[in-house]
Amino acid sequence: MPELTSEGHRAVAELAQRHGVSGEAVRVLLEALAVGGGTQAQFNHPELGGLGQWSQGGMLMVGNMFDHALKARVDALCVELARRMRMEPLLAPATSGASWWPAEFGEPTSSGAQGTLRYAYFPDHRRLVIQRSGQVTIHDTGEHRISGVSQQQGAGQSLTLTSQYGPIRLSELPVIAPAPVGPTNPPAIPATAPSTDPLSLIERLAELRDKGALTEEEFAAKKAELLSRL
Repeated sequence: MPELTSEGHRAVAELAQRHGVSGEAVRVLLEALAVGGGTQAQFNHPELGGLGQWSQGGMLMVGNMFDHALKARVDALCVELARRMRMEPLLAPATSGASWWPAEFGEPTSSGAQGTLRYAYFPDHRRLVIQRSGQVTIHDTGEHRISGVSQQQGAGQSLTLTSQYGPIRLSELPVIAPAPVGPTNPPAIPATAPSTDPLSLIERLAELRDKGALTEEEFAAKKAELLSRL
């Protein structure tokens, strides 16, 4: 976990008091913004509505989209933290050390860990890297834009992902290749990608609607978006 600078401690304490949340919740947003380059954040904290996403320019998703007071609070926190990050260092520079994902992917936009399971997401490469009990695998996320990751602890640790098409299981994402632990000797990534045929994606959306994962309105909006690509 990154260390806060003296400016960071002051900012966290001040914003926590002003917006009526804990310092831990503010810090979660600060670290998420740091990963997102100060312009976006993917976070998970109960005081922030659980899984959520914020992007500079007005895009905001929280667990309860009808809790307008919560949305306003999260947006205000992100805007203020992003502004302060541009003005002064709030997090101390990370100490040098090898990343557990392939170095060619750069820095993830979101990452997390629980027990022996951890993940890192690289949307520019369309890759999700998973490490389970020291074994690293790389998954192709295709057209999915992962906006949320929920981890379940226990003997059968698992990940539930959320994309613009609704919830997806990790097993639905093709495994590109197993990779050794650490950044050395990263696996070659095939140039081919799984099919992204809009009609196939519409069928998948219909299945999610029938299962109750999408409302009829959400299905209609995504269907129209996909049909526009034809």
